Amino acid sequence: MIELFTDGASSGNPGPGGYGAILRSGQHYKELSEGFRKTTNNRMELLAVIKGLEALKNPNQQVIIYSDSKYVIDSVEKKWLQGWVKKGFAGKKNRDLWMRYIEVSRIHQVRFVWVKGHAGHPENERCDQLAVAAGKQKNLLIDAVFETESMRTDLL
Repeated sequence: MIELFTDGASSGNPGPGGYGAILRSGQHYKELSEGFRKTTNNRMELLAVIKGLEALKNPNQQVIIYSDSKYVIDSVEKKWLQGWVKKGFAGKKNRDLWMRYIEVSRIHQVRFVWVKGHAGHPENERCDQLAVAAGKQKNLLIDAVFETESMRTDLL
């Protein structure tokens, strides 16, 4: 059993942001984080889940994902994502990340558990620290898909 704890953050929405993730299995423990110069909180919440799953070395793992993101959890658990796929993501945001999530989640047995954010849950608090710190770094990555889509929206 692998536990994946995740959180995302952005300063402004959109604005600079980052994600934090913790993978834990038995005595194994790994922290992941990255920051982006312009993104949204929801993108970082979802990217934390994706990056955690992508970091797994073997397929068909049982993974419990702990997240405070109702956006991510409800999209999967309430099967909104299936409907978005059927409709080609018409009018929905973050298609690029959702397609990436679908691919990486297919090879594992994934279950979500919602945790209340900023309520003292140790791993959630640590993921929040990682996400916030990542978004404050000097050389932030470019969320190219988001920035391109933002420019198109701004021009319309």
